[in-house]
Amino acid sequence: MTSYIDDRFPGPDPYAPLGDKPTFTLTSTDVENGAQLGEAQLGGNDVSPQLAWSDLPEGTKSLAITCFDPDAPTASGFWHWAVFNIPTSVTEIPTGAGDETLGGIEGVVSLKGDSGKRGFYGAQPPAGHAPHRYLFAVHAVDVEKLDIDPDATPTVLGFNLYFHTLGRSIVWGWHQN
Repeated sequence: MTSYIDDRFPGPDPYAPLGDKPTFTLTSTDVENGAQLGEAQLGGNDVSPQLAWSDLPEGTKSLAITCFDPDAPTASGFWHWAVFNIPTSVTEIPTGAGDETLGGIEGVVSLKGDSGKRGFYGAQPPAGHAPHRYLFAVHAVDVEKLDIDPDATPTVLGFNLYFHTLGRSIVWGWHQN
C-alpha cells in the first residue's frame, strides 16, 4: 500500500492523533491508491468511487465512510463525504452511490460536508495551491447505530468515531488544479 504521508502534500496526517487501529481489506476500482483521481471523482462531476471491504475486525456492528482533504488551506481541512450507520451486511458500494441514502441503503445517514452538499463532493482544490490528498476511509464501528443528529457536521461524526472505531482502512488519491 502506498502511504498517504508524503512531502508533496502540505497538510498533516489527520489520523495520527486518533491512534493506531487495525486495518482490513479495502479496495476500489475507481481510486488507485496514491494515484491522481479520475475525472469522475472531481468537483462538478461528484461521482463517488466504488469501494469494497472484507475481513472486518471482530465485533464490528456497522460501518462509516468518510472522505477528507487534509491539505485544504484551512486549519481544519475539508470534509468531502461523511456517511454512517451502514449495516455490516453491506460489503461494497458501487460507483456513484454517494448520494443522500448511499444508493438506497436503509438506515444510513449522510451528513452535509464542508461544501454544504449532503453526499459525495468531488475533489476541487484551489488553483495553484498544491496537490491535495483525498482520503477515503472506511471505519469499522462497534455499535449498530451512532446516535448523531443528521444535521451535525462530519467533525461530530469524527469525534464519535474516535470512541467507537475498531478498525480503519484508507484508499487515497490526489488532485491538483
